Amino acid sequence: MNIILLSGGSGKRLWPLSNDIRSKQFIKIFKKTNEDGTAEYESMVQRIYSQIKAVDPDATVTIATSKSQVSSIHNQLGYDVGISVEPCRRDTFAAIALATAYLHDVQSVPESEAVVVCPVDPYVDEGYFKCLEDMCKAAQEGDKNLVLMGIEPTYPSAKYGYIIPNGSGFDFTEKPDEKTAAEYISRNALWNGGVFAYKLSYVLEKSRQLLGTSDYETLFSSYNTLKKISFDYAVVEAEKSIEVLKYSGTWKDLGTWNTLTEAMSENTIGDVRMDTTSTNVHAINELGVPILIMGGHDLIVSASAEGILVSDKDQSSYIKPFVDDIDQQIMFAEKSWGNYRVLDVEDGSLTVKVTLNPGHKMNYHSHEHRDEVWTVISGDGHTIVDGMEQNIHPGDVITMAAGCKHTVIAGDNGLQLIEVQLGESINAADKKKYEMPS
Repeated sequence: MNIILLSGGSGKRLWPLSNDIRSKQFIKIFKKTNEDGTAEYESMVQRIYSQIKAVDPDATVTIATSKSQVSSIHNQLGYDVGISVEPCRRDTFAAIALATAYLHDVQSVPESEAVVVCPVDPYVDEGYFKCLEDMCKAAQEGDKNLVLMGIEPTYPSAKYGYIIPNGSGFDFTEKPDEKTAAEYISRNALWNGGVFAYKLSYVLEKSRQLLGTSDYETLFSSYNTLKKISFDYAVVEAEKSIEVLKYSGTWKDLGTWNTLTEAMSENTIGDVRMDTTSTNVHAINELGVPILIMGGHDLIVSASAEGILVSDKDQSSYIKPFVDDIDQQIMFAEKSWGNYRVLDVEDGSLTVKVTLNPGHKMNYHSHEHRDEVWTVISGDGHTIVDGMEQNIHPGDVITMAAGCKHTVIAGDNGLQLIEVQLGESINAADKKKYEMPS
């Protein structure tokens, strides 16, 4: 089975756990038990990826995403997953056309094969993936150009689009009011979950018609000039040859704090203490200090390096305009090699805690406008500074002047260090990459 997972968004509705580069799909809030009995938390993208592989271990999974999310994907899923990088945002048709061309031109998937496209972040059960298999089979073997998933509604929602049977085909509508939604449901309408299946040849031809080409390199290099249009509008609403398969299992869009906490298996994550009078409180703490909640009712409490949220559950859906007014540096991010957390920001200096996963390394790079000082606090590994290699251990201090090429490689136990950046101009753009010394 070929699957394209659409992974986008900045996830500001789940601040402070999400930010411009850490979208909601990378937040680890789902508890799972490993084969050895130990428990750990996984993210939405890890959960859906493992669910796909449980149904089809040989599935070819490609994630369509922005450049800012690539490091998080590698950090959480490794390097076996395909990634189609969107150079900028051009809506869903361009993203799906680019990912389809990536499958054909880069992954060498034949035009005659089918692919399923779905969001990366729904909260679903195993039946969802059986439906994906059925959709892929219908697209591969059936006579319809496009196969859609219709989700059986559980209530008249004003948040979702609807697929409405009309006798000869289907009508499509976006986010009606609740009264109209109830009328649609009485006519056997289904929620439109944005899940499609088709043969590659179908969307490649649509790409040639609407974007002028289906060649991956051409689409990628001219992406910022491509027509900005949704897949629903460009393809689905204009297509007459459609089959709809119904999915009746669990399906939740975890786009707000209120809906996210409904999927949590426990009320607290991290160091959180609550008294017995607190009711319907969910709290997530990523900080290294305890949170104490006394007499709380119907609350969301969330603390991270980005900030602290204390909100009534109903009001938590309306935080976005307040978060938009917050202008600060990214304080936490996952990288392909591990993660970093900003500890202190001052004029002329930035202090960061860096964690490298076992065996991973940074790029070999330099900075033009800042010096850096690394102090190893745990683990071991080695550095390469201007071509000179040195083993490092806790307590070691490494100093790099501006312009100095450097990298650090973690040993088998991983590596943690404190990085102090010093200079009048400190920004993420001040970085030049080089080939790793042999």
